Amino acid sequence: MQALSELFAKWPSERRRDVYENASKEQVLRVLDKQILDPMDFLTLLSKSALELLEPIAQKAHSLTLRYFGRAVNLFTPLYISNICTNQCRYCGFNAKNHLTRIHLSVDEAFQEAKALHDVGHRHILLLTGDAPKLSSPSYMADVVRAIKPFFASIGIEVYSLTEQDYAMLVQAGVDNMTMFQETYDPTLYEWLHPVGPKHDYHYRLNAPERAAKAGMRSLGVGALLGLAPYEQDTFATGLHAWWLSRSYPGVDIGISIPRICPHEGEFTVNNAVDDRHFVQYVMALRCFLPRSPITCSTRESAFMRDHLIPLGVTRVSAGVSTAVGGRGSDTQTSEGQFEITDHRSLSQMIQAIHDLGYQAVIKDWEDPTATNSACA
Repeated sequence: MQALSELFAKWPSERRRDVYENASKEQVLRVLDKQILDPMDFLTLLSKSALELLEPIAQKAHSLTLRYFGRAVNLFTPLYISNICTNQCRYCGFNAKNHLTRIHLSVDEAFQEAKALHDVGHRHILLLTGDAPKLSSPSYMADVVRAIKPFFASIGIEVYSLTEQDYAMLVQAGVDNMTMFQETYDPTLYEWLHPVGPKHDYHYRLNAPERAAKAGMRSLGVGALLGLAPYEQDTFATGLHAWWLSRSYPGVDIGISIPRICPHEGEFTVNNAVDDRHFVQYVMALRCFLPRSPITCSTRESAFMRDHLIPLGVTRVSAGVSTAVGGRGSDTQTSEGQFEITDHRSLSQMIQAIHDLGYQAVIKDWEDPTATNSACA
């Protein structure tokens, strides 16, 4: 299998832009007749002409979603355990220069936060930290995971880029999935967006999912923060990255997250905002290109948007979300959130909404066969 860098080199930004601008409606319709799509087909479905054919694309995306996922929608919630960060990402509320209440939970405090989430019914959880390795070290994360593991059927991480050995340690502790947003796949833009901090290293972050796969992670999620780069650039690169990972590591579940940039503490001008029609087009094109891949939609999106994306390809959604550190456990203070959320529905409200759509909300879709504690049953 060719290296990821070699694959991206075959798809320079000029080539992506040309297909986006010039693909014809006839080419789009031919793609919809195919059973297995290649990267050119995916880019064709992202094109301007495809934007005029959303209805037939929607029909195919809906059919593929039902074929490979049925009517099941997986639910999870994030747990922020630290917002102390050494990076100065221009678009992020946790930017080290922003004046926030900075909180780093102890293992005991993280346990109390996790227990509160467990007690309202959550069984899939995603741990998040800022990029401050001296405080939020891999060993600290592993200690938190071991402490809260009895509460959850699945524990994921969305943290800074780690070594293969660090990922292996977290897998051993009980982590089964990781999400890594590349933010943007444009190296020049990436460098400008991340001027200070360890996140400045584009290639180290780009290769993090592969290191996690080699370390034994059961599932991976990739994504770009939509709105940083032109629409056709990062949407195509995200799908291409997921496609390459799925072909390189066929035993690993490869998913895609679809975040659009939201308001946050600090100032950042969004020059490439993705409107709703393009956003829906992207989700449907992903489903057609990667029919077996989970697609995650967070509470950055409205309840209306999330509900309407479920039949078109979204198979995983968050519920009962807070992007702040602390505040759930009885003895923990709370911080400002990383960004503003739009869908504030609780777990029970999300379950009901999914039911009303004619789908099944899945709170626990697997269980570690080595687990001995039944707290999450």
